[in-house]
Amino acid sequence: MAIRKVLVVDDSKTELMFMTDLLQKNGFAVKTAEGADDAFRRLAEEKPDLILMDVVMPGQNGFQLTRAISRDPLYADVPIIMCTSKNQETDRVWGMRQGARDYITKPVDADELMAKIKALG
Repeated sequence: MAIRKVLVVDDSKTELMFMTDLLQKNGFAVKTAEGADDAFRRLAEEKPDLILMDVVMPGQNGFQLTRAISRDPLYADVPIIMCTSKNQETDRVWGMRQGARDYITKPVDADELMAKIKALG
């Protein structure tokens, strides 16, 4: 499956701008969400090919949101890459257990992110 449409979920406007710019420069169509409710609204509007998920957010965190999305039959096939400042091995393992396909730590290395996206697509 070719990845063209990416949903970036992060509560930081700076991160959203950085990720949107990076992804658009690499030919992706990008939608953004600033939290769980916003993410589900975006999912309902248009199903993405990939979700980049922050962990530390107010309300429902990225681990909880990843679990909810990956267990929803409508979206279970959408790969999620955790994209977070949480850099402990236990965080990575927990993220993968929640349904994430991959895990990358901030500050995001553009080449590493593109390689991970390519590996999924």
